Amino acid sequence: MQTIFVVEDDADIARLVKHHLEEARYGVRVFANSSQVLASAQKERPALFLLDIMMPGAGGSGLDLCRRIRQSASLSTIPIIFLTAKTSEADRVVGLELGADDYVTKPFSPRELVARVKAVLRRVEQTPEPRVFRDGDLELDTGAMTLTVRGKSVPLTATEFRLLEHFTANPGRVYTRDQLLDAVWRDTSFVTARSVDVYIRRLREKIEKDPEDPRYLTTMRGAGYRFQAKA
Repeated sequence: MQTIFVVEDDADIARLVKHHLEEARYGVRVFANSSQVLASAQKERPALFLLDIMMPGAGGSGLDLCRRIRQSASLSTIPIIFLTAKTSEADRVVGLELGADDYVTKPFSPRELVARVKAVLRRVEQTPEPRVFRDGDLELDTGAMTLTVRGKSVPLTATEFRLLEHFTANPGRVYTRDQLLDAVWRDTSFVTARSVDVYIRRLREKIEKDPEDPRYLTTMRGAGYRFQAKA
């Protein structure tokens, strides 16, 4: 049984989420604040984090917790979904830039929430054909799901990995944002073309010497994005 960590300070919402996730046959651990989440995750690795953004008290906000998860070598690849009343595109972009995989706004349909959890976990569980891509400063091992840049291991979220894997499988090909949405995100409905841009920027920060002047992941104006291999 996959376990989901739910971090939500509203007890009524936490009970509602727990009930519907358990109905869908997930194990659930509920935390009223973020203070003990990382320590608990180190002991019992969850399949997914479901985080409220606005949490008062000990441990900081959901955004703070997301940042710490993505900085943790052992937890950084675990998917994160934000559950929040903050609905603007700017708020979504902030969450994506910190490494969130989805974003569910309150009020929400419990059935939709469960569907979104399943969609994110399906994306994580889809294993590409094992291969090792080497080019210049980069080495991407799809079997081990590892990235090495200039000799150093670089952590990727599951979504970042799938996006980079898709590009390296087809170097030189130009992809529109819609094509990338179909290939990488598929049935995650919250993702927009703006979200794709955020993920491209995150990848550039991890693989490029100069993210403002990318060598690998280039923009084709009016068309989309291309991975330009050096070899």
